[in-house]
This record gives sequence, structure tokens and C-alpha cells, in this order.
Amino acid sequence: MPVLCFTGALLNIAINNILCLRAGVPLYLDTIFTISVTLLAGPLWGMLTGALTNIIAHSVDFFGGWMGYLFALCSIATALLTHLFVRLFPKELSLSFAHNQQKSQRLNEIMGKVIALILLSFTLCIIMSIMGGLISALIFGVKPDFPEEALVTGTLAPTMFPEDFSPVLREILSRIPVNIVDRFISVFAGFGIAVMVNKIKN
Repeated sequence: MPVLCFTGALLNIAINNILCLRAGVPLYLDTIFTISVTLLAGPLWGMLTGALTNIIAHSVDFFGGWMGYLFALCSIATALLTHLFVRLFPKELSLSFAHNQQKSQRLNEIMGKVIALILLSFTLCIIMSIMGGLISALIFGVKPDFPEEALVTGTLAPTMFPEDFSPVLREILSRIPVNIVDRFISVFAGFGIAVMVNKIKN
């Protein structure tokens, strides 16, 4: 399990660096394997994967100082929320699919999983936007010269809101458009990877 967590963290970092930072895609995509590990092994290992992702990535590229480590809280919360949804929707978020079903039953099962994943995506979008916005507002309050380019939303916030707009609301609301897409991709990709790993394991 520690190897799985470490590997998941490195893959999170790789996707974030290759697709987002180098290719210029304005997303995070750094919680895909956090979600996968949580679905496969539970919240503790998922939280460890999320925390390792932030700690390793920020330690390698110490951009902006120690305050960037605070965003590990968002990754930890992602694992906790994912586990909460597994508890709320155990059948829908099961990694196995029933066999020998009629077509209508198979469609109902798939639609149940899709709806549960969409609900998880939007819940993560709202919670991560609030948490990320509060952390960013705190960072800018303590260190006003913190580089905005270190954040995905750094280029969005100035164009979306006037200068006298509430800094906290600006940081929260500017994250919602990014997180809607980011969490949708992360949740469905994370679930798909978990399903494949579970099949291989079985």
C-alpha cells in the first residue's frame, strides 16, 4: 500500500506537470490517483496519496515558499469526500459490475454510477473552490507578494472581478469554472482507473 500511494502521488504530479503546466492546460488534474487510491483502499491511503502529491511536488519546485504546502488540505479533503460518497452510494460507486443482467438492468446500473459520479464531481467543485479560495486569500493576506502565476486561477481572477471586489470571494468564485471541468475529469478518470486496477487485482 505505501508503494501504491507513492506511485499514485508521482502519477498525480506527472499528469499535472505534463498536461497542465507544460501544455498550458488551465486545470489542476492532480487528484486523479488520489480518488483512485481512495476507491481502492479507503480514506487513509487516499489522504496519504493526496498529501504526498503536494509535499513532493512543492518540495521539488519550492515556488512561493512554505505556504504552498497548505494546499495539501484540499487533496486530503478530496479523499475524505470521495470516501463519504462511497459510504452514501455503496452500490453506485462499487468498482464491480453485475453480470448476466438484462439490458435495462445494465443501463440502470451504469446510469446510477454516472449520476453518483456527477454528484461527487459537483460537490468536490464547490468544496475545493471554497477551500482553495480561503487558503489563497490567507496566503495573499500574509504574503501579498506571493506570485499569482503560481496558481491556476491567477490569470482568471483579475479579468473576472473589479479591483475593489472582496479578495476572499474573488479567490473562491474564480476557481469554480476551473474546478467544474477539473473535478469532472478527475472523478471519472479516477473511477475508471480504480475499476481497471480492481479487475486486474481480481
